[in-house]
Amino acid sequence: MKKIGFLSFGHWTPSPTSHTRSASDTLLQSIDLAVAAEELGADGAYFRVHHYARQLASPFPLLAAIGARTSRIEIGTGVIDMRYENPLYMAEDAGAADLIAGERLQLGISRGSPEQVIDGYTYFGYEPGEGQSDADMARAHTEVFLEVIAGARFAEPSPRPMFPNPPGRLGLEPQSPGLRDRIWWGSGSNGTAQWAARLGMNLQSSTLKNDESGEPLHVQQRKQIERYREAWKEAGHEREPRVSVSRSIFALTTEQDRRYFGADGDSEDQVGYLDAHTRAVFGRSYAAEPELLVKQLAEDEAIAAADTLLLTVPNQLGVDYNAHVLESILTHVAPELGWR
Repeated sequence: MKKIGFLSFGHWTPSPTSHTRSASDTLLQSIDLAVAAEELGADGAYFRVHHYARQLASPFPLLAAIGARTSRIEIGTGVIDMRYENPLYMAEDAGAADLIAGERLQLGISRGSPEQVIDGYTYFGYEPGEGQSDADMARAHTEVFLEVIAGARFAEPSPRPMFPNPPGRLGLEPQSPGLRDRIWWGSGSNGTAQWAARLGMNLQSSTLKNDESGEPLHVQQRKQIERYREAWKEAGHEREPRVSVSRSIFALTTEQDRRYFGADGDSEDQVGYLDAHTRAVFGRSYAAEPELLVKQLAEDEAIAAADTLLLTVPNQLGVDYNAHVLESILTHVAPELGWR
């Protein structure tokens, strides 16, 4: 059994060919797609977070709204850029959204990806400390966030409070006690995957990873997952960790599918540079008739190693078409691979 969800980047554009021409369109259709995915039997609705772009940004209003409209599906992010986050305020938002959703949040967080602007986090009021990088700052924000949602009591209470306080120091409210076990780190390297394991976070690995061996993405990801699980075991955590990978996968079952994605059947991994120093491998897309698609996916070592698969969806094509994309995978592909 493998959990299968979708991952939406939440694009919008005023183009007449787009079903999402405004931020309002994208937000409301994201809610509708999550509802449809739950009705189809999918396991997760995940959303990317980008700043300074016509894409989804502040996740917690959206996650809370989906939580209020659904009852079973996991609701998550992939990922929140921790360079931009006040970890205390984020803890309050996350706790409230998780309680509204009935404790179904699965929050993917990370250092983030290349941005639309230079050092965009500085406009949010955050700068790395002396001798630190922006990645160091993101990890520091993360460690504070993890401590706070785990119930850390750190604030000295006022001797004359407005309301009666419990004894001792105070922590943030509301608390959602199980949330700490549902935090995921979006890792682009073997080293950060091992760091995430030591801190007891689940692992998200996307369609992009630092190229550390020159091998195909799925092979590098499988090795990354193995190192993560080894580090988890060495850390002595009691629970079993979860691991997700994301993929662009389209079962070509209609003429519309073939028009949109038929040309992606010959897709291959690509190699490029995220910056002047970071070589990365970008994963291929899968698009084929269901029988061939099953054979191709059976050879993907990272999907086989993960317990959760996130399907990146073309949200600008509208709710109905994206529901069809999910249904095609759940109906024609997942059972043949033993995922259902």
